[in-house]
Amino acid sequence: MIEVLRNHITNRLGSDLDNLEKVLSAFKHIKTKRNEQLLTQGDYCQYVYFIAKGCLQVYVYDKDYNETTRDIVIEDNWCSELLSFGSGIQATENIRCVEACELFAINRQSFQAMMETVPQFDKVYKQILEASYANSVYRINTLVSLTALDRIKWLMEYRPMLMTRLSSKLIASYLGINKDVYSRLKAKL
Repeated sequence: MIEVLRNHITNRLGSDLDNLEKVLSAFKHIKTKRNEQLLTQGDYCQYVYFIAKGCLQVYVYDKDYNETTRDIVIEDNWCSELLSFGSGIQATENIRCVEACELFAINRQSFQAMMETVPQFDKVYKQILEASYANSVYRINTLVSLTALDRIKWLMEYRPMLMTRLSSKLIASYLGINKDVYSRLKAKL
């Protein structure tokens, strides 16, 4: 399974990456079960995860303890609560395994060491930050500018695999729509 991470890194940084084996050895391979909690709001985020297999949900609870999904992250992507991981403050989000997953986790100390000793690794971090920022901006713009029906159409067009992988409840949460409204609107399509 380490080949998935190796390919991800070399596809983005090139195959002549110095110290590739050193970078790969800094990651811990983790197998999780469905619904396993990786991070709970209020804890300190210890890892950045690379998803080799499976699907993660990043979510928060509102004041009424309603769950709102900020992101769904699938294979060949990175996931973390970057503010907590980078600054050492308490996490404001939760991360849960939607499916059984195979992950590669790197802790903060190893991550910092890789950034200091492997110049190319800094590019990995920049790519994680850029992807996270771009995704957040796009999600906000989508939620603000699209109607509930248009959000469903958007998901069907741009992330169709989620429609078959996720429960209606989770999709509704991701789209910022009440589950009953989601079911009614989806039936119209």
